Amino acid sequence: SKLLIYKNETIRSSTYRNIAAEIPAHSLLVFNTTKVIPARLFFETGSKACIEIFCLEPLNQHPNEALQQQGKAIWRCLIGRKKKWKDGDLVLKTNTFELKAQLIEAQQGQFVIEFTWFPADLSFLELLEKVGQLPIPPYLQRDTTVIDIERYQTLFANEAGSVAAPTAGLHFTPAVLNDLAQQSIAIEKVTLHVGAGTFKPVKSASIADHDMHSEWIHVTTTTIEAVVAFYQKADSAARLIAVGTTSLRTLESLYWLGVKVITQPDINIRQLKLVQWDAYDLPQHIGVEAALAALLNRLKAQGLTSLLTTTQLLIAPPYQFKVVKGLITNFHQPDSTLLLLVAAFVGERWKSLYEYALANEFRFLSYGDGNLLLP
Repeated sequence: SKLLIYKNETIRSSTYRNIAAEIPAHSLLVFNTTKVIPARLFFETGSKACIEIFCLEPLNQHPNEALQQQGKAIWRCLIGRKKKWKDGDLVLKTNTFELKAQLIEAQQGQFVIEFTWFPADLSFLELLEKVGQLPIPPYLQRDTTVIDIERYQTLFANEAGSVAAPTAGLHFTPAVLNDLAQQSIAIEKVTLHVGAGTFKPVKSASIADHDMHSEWIHVTTTTIEAVVAFYQKADSAARLIAVGTTSLRTLESLYWLGVKVITQPDINIRQLKLVQWDAYDLPQHIGVEAALAALLNRLKAQGLTSLLTTTQLLIAPPYQFKVVKGLITNFHQPDSTLLLLVAAFVGERWKSLYEYALANEFRFLSYGDGNLLLP
């Protein structure tokens, strides 16, 4: 894959195999470990019409917990060819099990569906792995193939729960990771489960009227300690670089959650979460180390080894980045919150980056080329 480099205020081309040479030594790269689930299920009606149910997210549950449920699960879904589903339950039968889908209610273009299955000792994840299809991006306009099953997961994918891959991570091979290690570039991991809201276009005239989606994040205290330790070093050339917009949103969310702990000392750590405008309403002057240390200390005081919560953080100009100083990402669609994030990160130069990419035949979107942004 080609790689656009934005560094020292200049734009040029390279390839991903050379990325280690472009990143300052002793930098810290943060990857997302989420794994895409085979979320597309296909049912046949009594009249042989094919109905697709695309499982987006569990209802009021963390994906890890919901995917381990046995016998019954309730998910928010999209339904393909909904008009063909007249009434009653949909049934999918194989030689070894039976899966039923019952429509509970419609919610703003999505549908709440209760799944039940027999034998009930199968987990929902095991069931999806038997009959579900991996949800490659619809703009590819083709069916999922065998190669997608490997190609549409990153090397770090180990925590099931996403309906789309954190695509910046798809470019990293064992050889590239080895090159990073040779340059004394460290790696840490966070988890953000990508929901379908990532692809929700911004249709409002003002971003203030856009309803940002909420996504689950999971970060260990070990990772937070590593980020604090990175900022305690004196190496000014090194950068903390997020691999993907999902890693970036997670890291920036950690900062604001730490600010909440400082400014709301009585807040229950198990109910701590970030809503859409928190980053613009909370105090802006608190340092990165202080915020992350406060979050870390509160987690440890509660005997917790990780943070499990949701973030609704919306990043758009004039957002001021607190934790992340570099970004590796693919090229995003117009009218998306992802493009707004890039615009906030590099300023008005984002237009020059995209014009350069178009003029030099860079490929866009999930299976496309990417950027290394070091503003």
